[in-house]
Amino acid sequence: MILEGSYPYVFGGVSSWAHNYIKAMPDTEFVLWCIGAKEADRGKFKYELPENVVEVREVFLDSALKQHLRRNPRNIRLSEDENEVLEQLFAANNPDWDVLFDLFQKGKTDPVSLLMSGRFLDELIEVCRREYPYVAFTDFFYNVRSMMLPAMYLMTQAVPEADIYHTASTGYAGLLGALAAHVTGKPFIVTEHGIYSREREEELIRADWVLPAFRAHWIRFFYSLSAIAYEKATKVTALFSGANAIQADLGCPVEKLSVIANGIHYENFCDIGPKEESGTVDIGAVVRIAKIKDVKTLIYAFAEVKEAVKNARLWILGDVDDGEYNKECHTLIDQLGLPDITFTGPVAVTEYFPKFDFTVLSSISEGQPLSVLESFAAGRAAVTTDVGCCRELIEGLDDGLGPAGLVVPPMHPRLLADALIRLCEEPWTRKAMGENGRRRAEKYYTIERSMEAYRALYNEVLEQ
Repeated sequence: MILEGSYPYVFGGVSSWAHNYIKAMPDTEFVLWCIGAKEADRGKFKYELPENVVEVREVFLDSALKQHLRRNPRNIRLSEDENEVLEQLFAANNPDWDVLFDLFQKGKTDPVSLLMSGRFLDELIEVCRREYPYVAFTDFFYNVRSMMLPAMYLMTQAVPEADIYHTASTGYAGLLGALAAHVTGKPFIVTEHGIYSREREEELIRADWVLPAFRAHWIRFFYSLSAIAYEKATKVTALFSGANAIQADLGCPVEKLSVIANGIHYENFCDIGPKEESGTVDIGAVVRIAKIKDVKTLIYAFAEVKEAVKNARLWILGDVDDGEYNKECHTLIDQLGLPDITFTGPVAVTEYFPKFDFTVLSSISEGQPLSVLESFAAGRAAVTTDVGCCRELIEGLDDGLGPAGLVVPPMHPRLLADALIRLCEEPWTRKAMGENGRRRAEKYYTIERSMEAYRALYNEVLEQ
């Protein structure tokens, strides 16, 4: 299982999915191949690993900066094909990754020696002259070096032995999965919870650490990582049909595509009864504190809610994924003079759902959020943004069960506030919607149903 920036280092989202997934397959042994950002996080797991995790391989992207020169850069000798592929890589133009995998796996060169070689400089000058004639070469040099060093470092990693390689995203995890498929010839499965390349594009458009001239370059690079993951994968799954359509648009062969929905432990939530009368209306948000969850829009919306519903309270349950963004959220609350917002940090959500009247999710990107499914199983209506398959969850696919909440556009505090105010002021509506959600979760989104589908997928690729 290949995981990037998630399990077992952070709570929630893909991490929750991975933990429940592994526990639900006790007869399968798992090797975790985990990509983290910082070496300082080595071994700092936030989950107690299940007994069927037999090995953990950790690789950290900042370790790429600590590599040493292994050979004299002047002695690097590459073929014409290898030079051409490196030029394609530096230009982020979908290189022949098989050539690159062999180059780094067979020790013909190493990242530091290559990036300090005259060959690297010559290829870079050619790309810069052709594609960035009006950009300072030093800017282009450091842009490409910072882009390529982590990817090259990952391509030098020893591949752990396994019968199947399964990644929860494309990106760097997808690159390792493609490498594993190339080296071992074993089946490789991609399960995308969100469309990784699209999410990186959204981040890069707003990022202030990327010079504007190079945003498109970085975006192309992440799309090229998705392309090799789709190419090498035996099967590619998504959480809903709309994501399959996007994967196909991005070049994944349609015959590889299928849908396997998320599943939750319905029995852990279904006995949570209605909230006891407390004189307040309590809204729960089970989210990591990260930009992609758009907690700021939720705070702005709640400020409007408080104008209309004086007894409303907001609970934000989740780990801090972005320390700077967390500070910005708290500063915003102070600036607005906004009371009745509680950040709990990571907690057992089953202990908090009895306190909630309904839940909210304000993300700008999602796949199939487990927090919404858990809200349904607990009989709580949800207000969500119209991202990922949230509308499908709320409205159902012609299942006759009725709406389980309200859907609003992302990044729109006024409409989010209107939806929250409506459910605050209409207890009969939120109760009926909560019951619709409970029935939908029980019928379509249990962990048992999801695991049956993954077992069938594993058997299929092993037979192939």
